[in-house]
Amino acid sequence: MTTFIWVCLILVILSIVGLLYRVYRGPSVPDRLVALDAIGVMLISAIALLSILFDTGFFMEVILLIAIMSFIGTVSFSKFIEKGEIIERDRTS
Repeated sequence: MTTFIWVCLILVILSIVGLLYRVYRGPSVPDRLVALDAIGVMLISAIALLSILFDTGFFMEVILLIAIMSFIGTVSFSKFIEKGEIIERDRTS
């Protein structure tokens, strides 16, 4: 079972490397955004595999934190791509 987890971890790391290439050479900004989101998912997967490998539950908080930060980053980037600004301010004076 340990060998299988190590193989999965290596495949996840190779996926992250491929996604980093897509972030660098993406044909468009939305493609880069999807690659960044997928890197967040792959990072969560790698940490979960390490948690199983080390037989500990201490990484669950880290996984939750990365998931929340990845979601907030994806929403912020999407809003910036759509509207050109992240925080809308009311300019009524």
